[in-house]
Amino acid sequence: MSELTRAEIEEFWESWLEVNREAERIGDWRVLAESFAEDATYGWMYSVDEHFMAVGREQIRDWAIGIEMDGFDGWRYDYQCAVMDERKGMIVGFWKQRSGIVDDRTGEEFEIRGLGGSWFGVERQVGGPDDGLVKIAWQRDWFDMPSTAHTFIEILKSGKAPETLTERMKVTGLEVPGHYRHADLPSTVWPPPVEEGRYLAPKSVQQQVQPPAAGPSA
Repeated sequence: MSELTRAEIEEFWESWLEVNREAERIGDWRVLAESFAEDATYGWMYSVDEHFMAVGREQIRDWAIGIEMDGFDGWRYDYQCAVMDERKGMIVGFWKQRSGIVDDRTGEEFEIRGLGGSWFGVERQVGGPDDGLVKIAWQRDWFDMPSTAHTFIEILKSGKAPETLTERMKVTGLEVPGHYRHADLPSTVWPPPVEEGRYLAPKSVQQQVQPPAAGPSA
């Protein structure tokens, strides 16, 4: 059970949206790092056996919103909707990825189709310099990877990809900081408290009832 009130979670969310707007304005996502706990984890999946995971605020600053976001100047990740659960201390936010680069064929900016979003666990910090503050304890993202690849290719084909984005597209593979095979991940794909089973729903009656033992064959 979370000790946070609905009002506290909503206040945190508004501050998160504001710092996201500032990151988009200045073109540097590293300003988001202070919203995370010192020991927070942040991950997502690229493929079946390539995942990203940052452990701790500094890796999040340097890798997740540093290396991984470099080259995305002008991109927007506007949250379309958010769902909050104050009992669990969780927020789920759904965002669209828009490039700010106009497709001359349609007159519209290139956009990554499909759903994208972030799942957050927020907690009040105890002790240390963040004592009493609400911070992100973990974050897990999801996005439509095939659609992402398609949009990147279309931007390249248009000839309108800035050099910074072209260079970012080369940052792939397990040699990049924070990229791991599933077996080597330093934190769990599912957020740690969820992986531990803290929020398992009660089994249904049908699941609880054991099938009768088979009788002797005729």
